[in-house]
Amino acid sequence: MSEPAKPISELLSDRFGDRISIGASTKGILTVEVDTSAWLEVCRSLRDEEEFSFEQLTDLCGVDYLSYGQSEWETDDASSEGFNRGVEGQGPGRFNWADRPEAEDLEQRFGVVAHLLSFKHNRRLRIRCYAPDEGMPIVPSLVDIWSSANWYERETFDLFGVVFEGHPDLRRIMTDYGFTGHPFRKDFPLIGNVAVRYDPQKKRVVYEPVEIEPRVGVPRVLRDDSRYKTDELDQAAEAAAGEAAVNGSAAGEKED
Repeated sequence: MSEPAKPISELLSDRFGDRISIGASTKGILTVEVDTSAWLEVCRSLRDEEEFSFEQLTDLCGVDYLSYGQSEWETDDASSEGFNRGVEGQGPGRFNWADRPEAEDLEQRFGVVAHLLSFKHNRRLRIRCYAPDEGMPIVPSLVDIWSSANWYERETFDLFGVVFEGHPDLRRIMTDYGFTGHPFRKDFPLIGNVAVRYDPQKKRVVYEPVEIEPRVGVPRVLRDDSRYKTDELDQAAEAAAGEAAVNGSAAGEKED
């Protein structure tokens, strides 16, 4: 009788040891943190070795953990007026470009997350590594292992500023070539830093200061409102009218 198959977490621990850290499983997908120095080695083994066989990279993205775990929605001592009464201070993105916060040294601020799929074992895996330098986040490129990482890494570079060492064509893919900053960083203002428009007189695109004021980006609370309710009398009247129409139609058919 064959031995039962080992769980993926045990296989990973036995194979890679302290080069990885086994995290939680979310919706059946295990998360594994990999040291940046072992990023390429571990990923290549996950693709090539028989017990793993993760042939496909289905997604790759960046994460900015600048304000991770910090709450800006407090209602304990808030007033009863205004939908933004619970917002405290200026959270990530709600400030002018000139007043943007300067990020302090933060270990493991920028992360790169990749999702892998094994057709052979019908299994998915989430792997993550952190850029060691917050000031210049650099992570080895996975393009030579999974070619599908190409545009994903370009998107992460464009939106988060993570540089993928060894990428064959690392340039912006979402924003303009002359764009300043990285829009998905938590220290980038929601209103942007410049406004772009086409000037018909100059016959070219021009950049101007943003005129939009910083605004609160929290959801409104929808409460019960009688305007959205149908009155019981109206419902009864509609029912009576429908019944009368049916009776009238039936009486007409009898006369015919």
